[in-house]
Order: sequence, then C-alpha cells, then structure tokens
Amino acid sequence: MSAAETEKPIHVLIAEGRFYDDIADELLKGTEAVLGENGATFERIVVPGAFEIPAAIALGAETGRFDGFIALGCVIRGETTHYDYICGESARGLMDLSVQRRLAIGYGILTTETHDQALERARVDRKNKGADAARACLAMVSLQRTLAAGP
Repeated sequence: MSAAETEKPIHVLIAEGRFYDDIADELLKGTEAVLGENGATFERIVVPGAFEIPAAIALGAETGRFDGFIALGCVIRGETTHYDYICGESARGLMDLSVQRRLAIGYGILTTETHDQALERARVDRKNKGADAARACLAMVSLQRTLAAGP
C-alpha cells in the first residue's frame, strides 16, 4: 500500500457568502463535485457575504479540524466604492491567513461588474470557478503534506 493510500482523506471547510443565492448555488455545486471526485470530506458554513469569509475561516482554523479551506462568494460592483473595500479587504484577509497562518485556501470569491458576468464564472457548465477554488485548495493541502513529509 502506498503512502497516498494510507493517508487520511482531506477534510475541508467551505466558507460561503450567500449574498447572491443563485451564484452561490453554482459555486457550491462545482466545489462539491471536485471534492467528491477527490475523496475529500467537507463541512460548510454560511456567512452573510464576502467580507465575513476571512473571519469565518480564521475561526474554523482555530478548531484544528480542517486540512484546507475554500472561500466562496461574489461581489458585484454597484454605484458606490463599497465594492472596492469589500473586494480588497476580503482578498487581503484571506491572503494574510494563507501566508501568516500557513493555511491552504482556495479562493472562489468572484468580483465582477454585473450579475451576468458572475453567473458566467460560477455556472458549472461555464467557467466553474467553484471547481477551480476546490482544486486550488486540494493542491495546497497536497503541497503542505509533501513538504511536511520531507525528502
């Protein structure tokens, strides 16, 4: 039996901002499909929007139960600068967690000009960014495990 076969399955926390339910549903479908195809298990928590995702992941990381994390959400530009703050701060918060706490995070927060652009990126039969975020998370968990195992 190889080391990969004896290794425990990857367990992931999906932190999902559900400000736009139709987009969130598509992102989640893509994420769940990739996790299932790779034998990963997951738990899911829902937060109001993208701004709350970094805090939710930080809280999840404190439990020690998760190998990786997936951030799912969507921010669509409006008529004010609110968009810029939410996009920048959620991305910065996740990058800080990734680097400072060495967390494996798949980034699946869409930042678009319109609802149609968001759906194009979210839908599983289109760009499927939820699947991309899951793949990124799994790749980073794999990298962590490889480096921890040593030469």
